[in-house]
Amino acid sequence: MTVRAKICGIRSPADLRVAVEAGADAVGFICGVTHYSEDALTPDRAAELSARTPPFVTRVLVTHLEDAASVLALADEVGVDVIQVHGVVTAETLRAVLSQARGRKVLRAVHVVGPDAVDTAIHAAAHCDSVLLDSRTADRLGGTGATHDWSISAEIVRALRAIGRPVILAGGLHPGNVAEAIAVVRPDAVDVNSGVETPTGDKDAQACSAFVGAAHSNGVNAASNGR
Repeated sequence: MTVRAKICGIRSPADLRVAVEAGADAVGFICGVTHYSEDALTPDRAAELSARTPPFVTRVLVTHLEDAASVLALADEVGVDVIQVHGVVTAETLRAVLSQARGRKVLRAVHVVGPDAVDTAIHAAAHCDSVLLDSRTADRLGGTGATHDWSISAEIVRALRAIGRPVILAGGLHPGNVAEAIAVVRPDAVDVNSGVETPTGDKDAQACSAFVGAAHSNGVNAASNGR
C-alpha cells in the first residue's frame, strides 16, 4: 500500500506549484481559524488557490470553525474535495458536517496529548471518514513543528484499522523522520506543513520532493514486507 502524502499550509501559487511538482497527493488550505496560523488564508485567497489545483490532486480545507453551517459554507466558498475539521467541535457538529458534506470526505483532527487520545479517536471515527492525528500547543491547533508519542498513534491506527477507518499522521514530520514515523505508526497517509518550509515560510521544493518520495517509497516497502 502506498502511503499518501499531503502538503498543508499552501499559501501562494508558488507553494502550490512546488507541492504539485513534488508529487503530493493532497494539498491543504488553512482558512477559518480560531488559533494562530501564519499560513491562514482569506476565503477568496483559498478559493483562488483551490481553483488553480490540477485534477487528481485532492484539495483539503483545514478549518478551526466550530459551527457546522459555517464549516459547510466555507467549504462551498473555497471549493474543496475534503473538509478537515481541526477545531474543538462536538460529536453533534461533526455528524452534521458529515451528513451535509455533499460527497466530500470529512477528516477529524485528534490531538495526541496523552493516552486519552485513543478513546477520543475511536469516538470521533464514528462520525467522520478519516481521523488525522496531530500535535498541539496552548496557542496552536496544528503547525506546531513538534512530534507526539507515536506509540499512542500506532495504538490508534490498530484500533481504527479494525473498523476500516483510515488514519493520517501529522505533527512534527519532515523528510528526515517520515520514514521512521511510517514504520512505527503505519498510517494510511502523512501530512506535513512547517517541516518542508524555508526560513521565510515558503514551501521548499527539495524538502517537499524528499518528503513525498519517502512517504511513497516507504509505503511500498511496508506493503512488500507484508505489514
